[in-house]
Amino acid sequence: MNRILRMNEVVEVTGLSKATIYRHIKEGRFPKQVQLSARAVGFKSSDIYAWLDGLKKAA
Repeated sequence: MNRILRMNEVVEVTGLSKATIYRHIKEGRFPKQVQLSARAVGFKSSDIYAWLDGLKKAA
């Protein structure tokens, strides 16, 4: 099942800080955000886990 993860969950899952995640987003090296409402965004869990898998394979 593809859940939407909020930023705090993404920080917990990835082990990255919010600042690092936002820097990766700006550089195009992190999964795209999903707009949930006018002021809320999230990330597809499948995108986050696929991104993490890609990091493991590249290491």
